[in-house]
Amino acid sequence: MWGWEQLYFNIKDGFLEAIVRGHRGGLLTVPDYNNLTQCEALDDIKLNLTATDYGAYLANEASPLYTSTIVDKCTQKLVDDWNNMRCQADETLAKFLDFCTYGHMIDNVVLIVTGTLHERDVQELLDKCHPLGMFDSIATLAVAANMRELYRLVLVDTPLAPYFSENLTHEDLDEMNIEIMRNTLYKAYLDDFAAFCGKLGGTTAEVMSDLLAFEADRRALNITLNSIGTELTRDDRKKLYSNFGLLYPHGHNELSIAEDFDQIRAAMEKVPAYANVFNKLGYGEAQMLDKLLYEEEVKRCCACFEQQFHYGVFYAYMKLREQEIRNIMWVSECVAQDQKARINDGIVFLF
Repeated sequence: MWGWEQLYFNIKDGFLEAIVRGHRGGLLTVPDYNNLTQCEALDDIKLNLTATDYGAYLANEASPLYTSTIVDKCTQKLVDDWNNMRCQADETLAKFLDFCTYGHMIDNVVLIVTGTLHERDVQELLDKCHPLGMFDSIATLAVAANMRELYRLVLVDTPLAPYFSENLTHEDLDEMNIEIMRNTLYKAYLDDFAAFCGKLGGTTAEVMSDLLAFEADRRALNITLNSIGTELTRDDRKKLYSNFGLLYPHGHNELSIAEDFDQIRAAMEKVPAYANVFNKLGYGEAQMLDKLLYEEEVKRCCACFEQQFHYGVFYAYMKLREQEIRNIMWVSECVAQDQKARINDGIVFLF
């Protein structure tokens, strides 16, 4: 009900909203990044991060340090925060928090499928899975002898069952390109998540419609960019686009027939929100597009916290923390490879 959340929201969800806003206050600021850019070794990065929310996770790590170790410990901070909130959430918020993690589950299942096809070691695959996308029976997927058995296990044992049963068959797992399967599942997931947020109504529906529309449009853009010069037909490309977003439906029609970056750019610039992004992009600078899109996402997520009494802050916190971890990984890699001159090229500042 529009407007009534101010009366009732705090009864069930006020405590956790306060918690997530507190977590948001612990994100790294510009001075923190300035300190990180001055580091000469990974041990210096660890020393700087021990003064932040990551301190408890890195304090006992012995030298020599590796970038993967720092990233894993920072990711564990996000996972612990998320699981703590999930345990205390009521039914509706818990379902929303689960929806936020389904994207990671899709990535994990696709990783397992790929590993099964190439006969990779089970434990090696599980170690590469994202912790937020883990579920109780994920290990059983890796012991499937063939695609038919794997498909049955996915349908029986995972929260992603509806997306598989409605969009894929076990024959598809054998024949379909892995990335097409990933994007087919993501389309079903985003459509379902948007419908769920619409049913919640109120400020949550308003805030999440904007964030999910951006995610759907970004995926449509990436699908188009990655399918140029491949065997993917225009109709197949269009089937992978979500059924909502600022580009839906006319922008999708134009993207589906685009054959080079300039045509994609022309289609995107017809939407004012994305025209601002592409205006910052000089011609011939397509490689900078990812960073500009991350900056746009960060801006939208930060704006979420300007409103109260809605679930969007949980989704926004997860996205901001993940961006922060990408920043830390970029800085760590630059320091480890003695490429400090490039550090600022990859950092997306949150505040």
